[in-house]
Amino acid sequence: MLTLAIALCITGCPQTQDQTAVPATQTDTQNQASDPASANLAPADSNSAAPASGGSYDQGSNQGSDDPGYGVQPVAYADQPPPPLPEYDQPQAPGNDYLWTPGYWAWGQEGYYWVPGVWVEAPYQGALWTPGYWSYSHHRYGFYRGYWGPHIGYYGGVDYGFGYVGIGYQGGYWSGGHFNYNRSVNKINVTIVHNVYNHPVSENRGARVSFNGGPGGLQVRARPAELAARHEQHVAPMRAQLQNEHAASTNRAQFASANHGRPANLAVARPLAADRNVRAPASMLAHNQAVPQQQQRQAIQQQHQAIQQQHQAVQQQQHQAAQQQQRQAIQQQQHQQQQQHQAVQQQQRQALQPQRQAAPPQHQAAPPQHQVPPPQHKAAPPQKKEEEPQKK
Repeated sequence: MLTLAIALCITGCPQTQDQTAVPATQTDTQNQASDPASANLAPADSNSAAPASGGSYDQGSNQGSDDPGYGVQPVAYADQPPPPLPEYDQPQAPGNDYLWTPGYWAWGQEGYYWVPGVWVEAPYQGALWTPGYWSYSHHRYGFYRGYWGPHIGYYGGVDYGFGYVGIGYQGGYWSGGHFNYNRSVNKINVTIVHNVYNHPVSENRGARVSFNGGPGGLQVRARPAELAARHEQHVAPMRAQLQNEHAASTNRAQFASANHGRPANLAVARPLAADRNVRAPASMLAHNQAVPQQQQRQAIQQQHQAIQQQHQAVQQQQHQAAQQQQRQAIQQQQHQQQQQHQAVQQQQRQALQPQRQAAPPQHQAAPPQHQVPPPQHKAAPPQKKEEEPQKK
């Protein structure tokens, strides 16, 4: 036991941890309002103020500050804090409507052991997973088990990663009867999962504080939305989830005393099936029954829109065909007029050709008429010579 205590002190003592601040995304209310996954939080009084970073929230409930479970009792106790959360990669989502359940430290007779994170089929449409958490109270640490419910509840402000940033869940949301996955925090193959979107999420990387309260722990109290989720109908971890935890408890390599905070199996690639006898809360049943009706109304609206678009397309085609026919008729008329005009011009040219051919002989006969007068002018001199003898 001495060796175990030394190992745990090295990996998880509060004095060696420097990550006691609340993740920044917890206090960024504006970013949560713009995220469609903000609907994962239960409706609460909008006038309630959010706690400052690293501070506490005075929830005003019947439970005092010494009740980290807010009326819920722990399922396990430990006399020392759990080690920091290790960093690991998420397996690829196996298909539609599976939710990521992050890994966590559990307590056994030989100390803390790591329960691998795994994709779990949702037990009912609209179900969300609230992770469990460790919290310090009365000089010991208690573990509050996670649960399924319509909204995300309080999980100690622990940043488990992959959308579980300490408050709410930013990894996706339910809509239209299916879960929509945020690709910025989930490993998604879009050829398998088609309901995806992108919304930036700030997450802490590396080792992270894994417990609430006490020396070195997160000083985060529950918010009104998280307390409201506490009063909703919940479903305990399903059989496959408990089996996953039990399998980790029997694997020596999963214990912090053996792996020094770096478990051999951090995540399980094979998804877990949901129990078939899980009944959704009454509020979710009413909502789920309304979804097909809404989808049917949307389908009818889409059908009407498609018919209207087809009608408009037919009218547009008819209008375009009429315009095309009119253009062709005008072009044919213009072509005929041009051909008629060319024929008239051709006839006129042909009629003028005989006249042009007969005109040149009349023009060449004129020159002989100008050659006759010269002989008449030369006969005058002999008459003058005969008159000279009369003067004497």
